[in-house]
Amino acid sequence: MGKKELNLDGGEIAIIKALGLGGSEMRGDDLVSRVPDLDVGELINTLKGLISVGFINADTSSFYEEDDMKSVHFQVNSGYAKDLRDALDPNPERPKSRRMRRE
Repeated sequence: MGKKELNLDGGEIAIIKALGLGGSEMRGDDLVSRVPDLDVGELINTLKGLISVGFINADTSSFYEEDDMKSVHFQVNSGYAKDLRDALDPNPERPKSRRMRRE
């Protein structure tokens, strides 16, 4: 499978960074407090978009207001974690190989 580039906007990046790529869950009320730059409407719309493409998993996708989403658990889909990590840091510094040529 060829490498495809993910283009994430600022809101998507903020949400993914707040959730983290380690696979742990976060409740909606905690997520709201971790992305204070997004108003709740924008947060909900962005979350729904990330859920619809499969980047984020949630208990339910039927949340429409802040009160609805406070108890929903969100997490980054582990199947996309590497691609998302690459999208967040497009030019990671690669460690130099320690292998030496033997003659």
